[in-house]
Amino acid sequence: MSGSQSRGIRRFNLVVKRYDPDSSEFVTKTYSLEADRFTTVLDALIRIKETQDQTLSMRYSCRMSICGSCAMVLNGRPRLACETNLFSLGTDKVEVGPLEAFVQLKDLATEFNEFFKKHAYANPWLIRRDTEEKFKAEKEYVQTRTQVDHYLDFANCIKCGLCVDACPVSNTNPSFIGPQALSQAYRYNSDSRDEGERERLIKLDTLDDVWGCEYAGACSVVCPKGVDPALAIQLLKLDIMKSRFGGRTSSGNK
Repeated sequence: MSGSQSRGIRRFNLVVKRYDPDSSEFVTKTYSLEADRFTTVLDALIRIKETQDQTLSMRYSCRMSICGSCAMVLNGRPRLACETNLFSLGTDKVEVGPLEAFVQLKDLATEFNEFFKKHAYANPWLIRRDTEEKFKAEKEYVQTRTQVDHYLDFANCIKCGLCVDACPVSNTNPSFIGPQALSQAYRYNSDSRDEGERERLIKLDTLDDVWGCEYAGACSVVCPKGVDPALAIQLLKLDIMKSRFGGRTSSGNK
C-alpha cells in the first residue's frame, strides 16, 4: 500500500465537458489530481482552476449547498458539485458537464434568464386582495404550526435548476414552465396568508403548464433539499379539477 492510500488519498481523473462560445463546440479535457475523503467535486474543480487550468469556467458561491450556483451534471446525473463527495461517486473517473436543459455560456456555466422568467410567471409571492393592508400591515400574519407544515417542505427550494435539468419534458419542450416554477406555485397556494390561489390555478391550467407534466418523477429524485416537485404538480392538478367543480382545494379555499 502506497503512502497516499494509507492516508486515505486517491487519484481521480475529472473528464470535464467544456463549451467554447466562440466556436459553439463542446470538447472534453481530462484533469488528474489527488484528493482525500473530504474533497468535493467543487473543491477539485477549484483546485484545477488554481493549479492546472485558469481558463476553466464555472459558477459557484456559498460552497455549502445553499445558493444552488454550482449545479452541474456529474456522472450523468444533475447534482450540486459542492455537496458531492468525490469518494461517494464510487469511481476514480468522474465525468463533469454543464446542465443540459439550459443555454450554455462557457464550460460549466449556463444561463438562467429563462428559468427565472418561468419562476416569476408562477407568481411565487404572497398575494393579498387588500393591497393597502399588504404593504402597510398593522399586525403580523400569525400562523399555526400546522399551517406552516402545509407548505414548509416546498419552501426549501434553492432555485438550483437540477429538477428542470432532470425533467424529460423540460428537455424536449422549451415552452413547458418546468417543475421548479410549478412547485413554488403550490407552495404559495398552500400558504394560509395567501389569497392568490385562484389566480394561479387559472393561469397554470394549460398544456405548457400543469398539464405538460408527464410525472416522470426525476425532478424529485435529484432535488438536493428534499423538495418534491412531482408531488406538488400532481396536487396542483387535483386542485385545478376541484376548483372547476366547486370542491375545496389544498388550501381549504373554493
